[in-house]
Amino acid sequence: MPLAHATVPVGIWRTLPRCAIVFIACGAFVSSASAHNGCDKPLYLTFDTGHMGVAPLVADVLQRHQVRVTFFAANERTKEGDGSLGDHWAPWWKARAAEGHEFASHTWNHTYWRGDLGDARNPSFRVRPSAGPREGQSFVLTGAQYCEEVAHAAERLKGITGKLPLPLFRAPGGKTSPQLLKSAEACGYKHVGWSPGGFLGDELPSETASNDALLRKALREVRSGDILLAHLGIWSRKDPWAPAVLEPLIVGLKERGFCFRTLREHPDYAKAIHR
Repeated sequence: MPLAHATVPVGIWRTLPRCAIVFIACGAFVSSASAHNGCDKPLYLTFDTGHMGVAPLVADVLQRHQVRVTFFAANERTKEGDGSLGDHWAPWWKARAAEGHEFASHTWNHTYWRGDLGDARNPSFRVRPSAGPREGQSFVLTGAQYCEEVAHAAERLKGITGKLPLPLFRAPGGKTSPQLLKSAEACGYKHVGWSPGGFLGDELPSETASNDALLRKALREVRSGDILLAHLGIWSRKDPWAPAVLEPLIVGLKERGFCFRTLREHPDYAKAIHR
């Protein structure tokens, strides 16, 4: 459409000075461009891996609504296939990369931090993975070994997708310590948690946190700039959160003026990502 057709009735154009016409036309163009490209109320939707049973449905919803997210991936046990980062799910991850999503590590064996050992010069950590050959066992990793846990998942993601993951990670359960964070940053990984209002509750028991209640809570509490957390399937939840809540949540948040961005665009992580 010609710029002169934007917002000003045709009959008025003849009575306006040329400079005013240029100003109005350019202003209409800039406003239109800003509305299309701007993001005044950004949200950062993130997904951690899980049993992957809902992963295809999640992907369908995201693609339908043109929402780009950041996936934090570990090689977790799945309902089908050889783990969430195994060969079975590799085509799924590759397709998400082609759609423009971002990726980061969730540790290779979904390894929970349980406590600090050692000191700042020689850090070590008591851990307990929920996946892999030592699932459910408690043992100790040095700082360097913990870095290997984080890097392993990132390297696998790169190998599957051909896309360089973000230099970020999320510790399972969000459980960390200052010493753990310092060790991870020393080997190039910055931790990402989630906002209080961004805890979407998909890992809560459906008997006490219904999908309807979780949807209403999120729509009420989410604020601009929040990092939102969901999962690609939770074993213990009987009434799956996704896609039942995911789609109306995206629609409802967009109706409230929110827009979705990946963590690549989050101002708190720009320095880590672009260094």
